[in-house]
Amino acid sequence: MKYLIVGLGNIGEEYRNTRHNIGFLIADSLAASGEVTFVSARYGAVAQMKYRGRQLFILKPSTYMNLSGKAVKYWMTKENIPPENLLVISDDIDLNMGVLRMKSKGSGGSHNGLNHIIEELETTDFPRLRFGIGRNFSTGQQIDFVLGQWTPEELPIVEERRKIATEMVKSFIMAGINETMTRYNNK
Repeated sequence: MKYLIVGLGNIGEEYRNTRHNIGFLIADSLAASGEVTFVSARYGAVAQMKYRGRQLFILKPSTYMNLSGKAVKYWMTKENIPPENLLVISDDIDLNMGVLRMKSKGSGGSHNGLNHIIEELETTDFPRLRFGIGRNFSTGQQIDFVLGQWTPEELPIVEERRKIATEMVKSFIMAGINETMTRYNNK
């Protein structure tokens, strides 16, 4: 079985440790757990790994956040991966800092990357893992917040929750979405 695990983020050194790039960080963690590295490929950096008999394609799109759907659609088509074997990892301002929530479908809310994936795939029915970054910003400061660096107070939470998010991805692959949601959501 093949899976496409997509960590959303923006390419470029200036975005490396920003809240909006948590998807890249979790993708990096998953690849490190399998001792694989990313290579430059069409529409992004891709790492391939085997996990308990399953073939994983871990993608960090190079299309920038707002055009993430192009990369997702391309790799799903190229590798013939069904929507239920896609997992998109993103930040979420509507969840408190560090909250992890897996869902089988839903809207993209205010997340432009998720919305573009929905637009390209023409469906909201695909699994996603959302990493809460909270709403610790003033009115009109959302862009600066999500593109801002983690604070020293947030970094230990990010490190701990990144490890749990990686476990959630592996659970999704082996146990499926429903079991993973039951085991990890709201914990």
